[in-house]
Amino acid sequence: MIIPGLANSVLLDTNLIISKARITERMKVANLGCGASGLFVFPVASMIGKKGKVYAVDILKTVLERISRVARQENFTNIETIWSNLEVYNATKIESGSVDVALLINVLYQSQHRPQILREAIRLIKKDGYMLVVEWKNVSSPLGPPLEERVRKELLLTAAKKLGLVLEDEFEAGHYHYGLLFTKI
Repeated sequence: MIIPGLANSVLLDTNLIISKARITERMKVANLGCGASGLFVFPVASMIGKKGKVYAVDILKTVLERISRVARQENFTNIETIWSNLEVYNATKIESGSVDVALLINVLYQSQHRPQILREAIRLIKKDGYMLVVEWKNVSSPLGPPLEERVRKELLLTAAKKLGLVLEDEFEAGHYHYGLLFTKI
């Protein structure tokens, strides 16, 4: 079976990122801002097994339709697509405190409402659950968004601490990306 998104992306080390998220069988994982390719949705769905659940969340309905279509074609029964505006607190139709891991991968730089997105992600996570954030490094590069749109790691670390998260791990998520793993206390 070919699982879309399983191969490493040119920009992101998909396998490393998934391993850093501490995902295991039977977990509930929310891929917030999942994107059309399902780069993380499908590999995570394989890892967690039939008794786990992946919530593929995005604001673009066409993205969710594609994820649903591929999930059906590849017989993934543990993927649920959810339309949501992550900038609105309590808008994501997932029960508060029910998710083991929330993934925010290349999402924050796209918004001017980053604290709201963080609050919504944190709302979903169980106590002692994880939030994994991957964003573009704040260095000039031939790829990616303009520097002024990138999320400065120092500001993200400060905001996360104020929101009750504890930094567990910091890593290189690819040549142009950093990764941060937080625990909700």
